Amino acid sequence: MPPAPAAGSGDAAGSPSCAPQEPAWLAGVSPGLSVKAPMDMGSSSTEKFYRIPEGKGPHLVGCTDLMTENAVEGSFLRLYYPSCDATDNEEAPWIPDKEYYQGLSDFLNMYRVVGEKLFQYYVGSVTCPAKSNAAFKPGEKYPLLVFSHGLGAFRTIYSAICIEMASQGFVVAAVEHRDESASATYYCKKKCVSEPQEESTSNTEKEWIYYRKLKAGEEERCLRHKQVQQRAQECIKALDLILKINSGEKVMNVLNSNFDWNSLKDSVDTSRIAVMGHSFGGATVIESLSKEIRFRCGIALDAWMLPVGDDIYQNSVQQPLLFINSEKFQWADNILKMKKLGSNDTNKKMITIKGSVHQSFPDFTFVSGEIIGRFFKLKGEIDPNEAIDISNHASLAFLQKHLSLKNDFDKWDSLVDGIGPNVIPGTNIDLSPAEPE
Repeated sequence: MPPAPAAGSGDAAGSPSCAPQEPAWLAGVSPGLSVKAPMDMGSSSTEKFYRIPEGKGPHLVGCTDLMTENAVEGSFLRLYYPSCDATDNEEAPWIPDKEYYQGLSDFLNMYRVVGEKLFQYYVGSVTCPAKSNAAFKPGEKYPLLVFSHGLGAFRTIYSAICIEMASQGFVVAAVEHRDESASATYYCKKKCVSEPQEESTSNTEKEWIYYRKLKAGEEERCLRHKQVQQRAQECIKALDLILKINSGEKVMNVLNSNFDWNSLKDSVDTSRIAVMGHSFGGATVIESLSKEIRFRCGIALDAWMLPVGDDIYQNSVQQPLLFINSEKFQWADNILKMKKLGSNDTNKKMITIKGSVHQSFPDFTFVSGEIIGRFFKLKGEIDPNEAIDISNHASLAFLQKHLSLKNDFDKWDSLVDGIGPNVIPGTNIDLSPAEPE
């Protein structure tokens, strides 16, 4: 089976040949899925053997999907939130539509018919540990976190991070981007009047948008910079939407759902808002911070800096920013751009998780077996649960400091300084100038 598509050099000026060629969160998984055996991966009941970790905070977690407008310009997000006890509610499906399998297949250069069957067989029954449409837990004001996914990903596959944040008392809006950087996404459009309809059927249908590959001769940086600007606007639009709901304004959800959006009224702390993302989503965090001051701070997980515009480095990001990097993904040019963004600013921090890989942040690291996960770099040398705990704990400590939260997340302050098991301050990458040959 063909390898995952290369998404470019990772630097407009041309990175060294040893630099990672694929910023995607799922690079190299296609051959892995083709040879997984039940003894390693589980069977169609994968979740019995490999599960996305539950939230460790004091709150139960629910999730629901929200889409506005019957047009591509609307918002689309999955909301994770502290919930009431919801014994009768089922856990949410992890990948909710077969079209996402088709999009992943396209992204990974697999035949759709093959990819869809493989994904369906191995992860089709996986659920995320959040109760679908569970009742929102009222009674306090929760800080808001907007999350941006990576290249070739979509709104549901960072659930381990989003669920942990919700369990610790955040409302998390995981945006699904429509800039053609997701493997697949959709919007709902009205059906043509000429189409025969039964009374019980909806008058809308899903219009799918799939990942757009680079065209021959197309400069990647130009495309990615255009996309990251749209992505930032979508994060800001999601922020506006949640604040509109918080104010009590009625919002029409075009998706069928029995979730009571009125229950969110006056439940979001409008003074405590942050933005977070992985890879391309990390670049989206930086772009969003530069455009929207209501984001008081940001967290960039293994950020891919290519899409970030040159203008951003001219003091455009005033807010605190935490870079959490994996040990195996980064390269010198990318790290130098992060450092350029945060030079002489003590509120710009960088740490590296030892033994981690780029795929240590999305959920696939939890639902792949040990042998295949390591071989195809879905897992690093560190235990996936330990890696995500370090990332989440450092994030919570950073958020407590810069959102002025009254929690006990400061017990993890040392992680933000790169002090602790399996974490180092700054980077493991050698940034010294290359010796002339």
